[in-house]
Formats: sequence, C-alpha cells, structure tokens
Amino acid sequence: MTATAAISHIFTAWDEALGAKDVDAAVALYGADATLESPLVCHLLGGTDGVVRGRADLRRFIECVFANQPPQRRRHRTGFLTDGTQLTWEYPRESPDGEQMDIVEVMQIRDDLIAHHRVYWGWYSVGMLSSGEHPRPRTGLSP
Repeated sequence: MTATAAISHIFTAWDEALGAKDVDAAVALYGADATLESPLVCHLLGGTDGVVRGRADLRRFIECVFANQPPQRRRHRTGFLTDGTQLTWEYPRESPDGEQMDIVEVMQIRDDLIAHHRVYWGWYSVGMLSSGEHPRPRTGLSP
C-alpha cells in the first residue's frame, strides 16, 4: 500500500470502527506494540499514566471507550492533514448537529498500521471530564 493509501485507509477505517463500535476493526488498525495517549485513559481506566501500550491493553481501552460514549461524542470531521507518515484531523466543537466533543487526533503510521496515537482535547471536552458529564465504567478497570 502506498503511504497515501495507508493514511487514507486509516482515516476512513478508524471512523467506520468508531461509528460501528467495532472493537476488532479498531484494534486491527494498530501495530502490535502501538501506544495511545489520551486524557480518557486516566478517566476510564484510572491511574495517572494516560498511556495504553500494546494491542491487548488497547483492546480493553477501546472496549471501555465504546461502552462509555456520551451523546456529545459525535464524528463530524472535514478532512485530514498528513506528511506521509503522520495523520492528523480535528473534531471541531461546532458541528452541523450542534456541539460535539472537540478533539484532535494525531497518529504516526508505520508499516500501514498505527504506531502511536495521541488524542488532544479542547476546552469543551475537558469540561465534560471535570464536570463528570462524561460517563465512567461502573466498575474500575485497571490498565
């Protein structure tokens, strides 16, 4: 697969997996030793690290994310930026359906898979965490 095709595939496949809450499809996009960094890691799994490492832990985290999505977690985005190895896009706060969680996703792609995934949250999304509006699992999960 060319670098451009791999980037486009990840961009589309990630959105499809998120929309369908398809854990297997989402996990298949990551390399075996991939990392994911997000404020949601601590919020959903506890701890203070904020980083998930490897496919097994990614699977547990993604399952938890899909099971605890608030209605403001919509998927409106308009495109992506890339330099051929890094994929970046934004979920802007304002969307055609009203406010959504404002998030920027950055993925390093290696061998057609996600090697590193970083998620940056805007003021609206961070406010959902601090107010308790973003759901948490009923029982604690450990990373």
